Amino acid sequence: MAIISFIDYLELERNYSPHTVIAYKRDVTEFQDFVLHTYTDLEIEDASYPIIRHWIVSLVDSGLAARTVNRKVSSLKSYYRFLLKIGRIEINPLLQHKALKSGQDVQVPFSGSEIDTVMELLKTSDDFEGVRDLLIVELLYSTGIRRAELIHIKMGDIAVSEKILKVLGKRNKERLIPLLPSVIETYQKYLDFRRNLETIVDEDWLLLTIKGHKIYETLVYRVINTYFGKASEKVKKSPHILRHSFATHLLNEGANINAVKELLGHASLASTQVYARNSIETLKEVHRKTHPRNVK
Repeated sequence: MAIISFIDYLELERNYSPHTVIAYKRDVTEFQDFVLHTYTDLEIEDASYPIIRHWIVSLVDSGLAARTVNRKVSSLKSYYRFLLKIGRIEINPLLQHKALKSGQDVQVPFSGSEIDTVMELLKTSDDFEGVRDLLIVELLYSTGIRRAELIHIKMGDIAVSEKILKVLGKRNKERLIPLLPSVIETYQKYLDFRRNLETIVDEDWLLLTIKGHKIYETLVYRVINTYFGKASEKVKKSPHILRHSFATHLLNEGANINAVKELLGHASLASTQVYARNSIETLKEVHRKTHPRNVK
């Protein structure tokens, strides 16, 4: 099938990360299922723009945000570009498509006190899952890594003596991130619990479920949402907000934006500047409150 060839193309020729490939496959497969259920016997290679538009409308009606819909359509557009490249179609049906307008998401970072509250709450745990969850929070906040990068940390990726974490990021780009002493301490405590698990199925991976399997995306989201739900009233409580908090707090403390860019694994500075907005607002507030021309 063309979808299988498309996935191979993303993995082998474009060198996309496993997380990105999974997202592309999921989006294209969702459209394929829609076509099969709505237009009997029609192959997605033969789908016209009105049919794709029908799918887009159904996504919007289901309550998905415009940004999510645009991402799914972008995956489909890439698939049609691939079909064009291998000669399966002559015209990309999404060539003239315009993305849905969407307001920019406001990412509100956790405050230092909220993060401290969660850390103290987790430090009271003295069992495998409690210590693992503490390590999850500490790694996300102290390194700024993505959820997918956290899940794919292998046993050999942490060098204790150098206090360094090796991360395999997007497009399989490797980067090294310093680790705080507190993270190393939690990591070593976690390893003690890990060794005593009754069964370990996924030996290569660092973070496991209590049944010895590699952790998964919804588990990480549930950990963050559950614990930060006890410490924060913010609407959005997700692993990405911890990444956002990491970057914002570093910038607020005067970190060089290029250094933050490297820590986050961004390909361009423009991506990092998104996280700088909150720090700019903080600087404006300090300036407003302390500049002699403003202070009365």
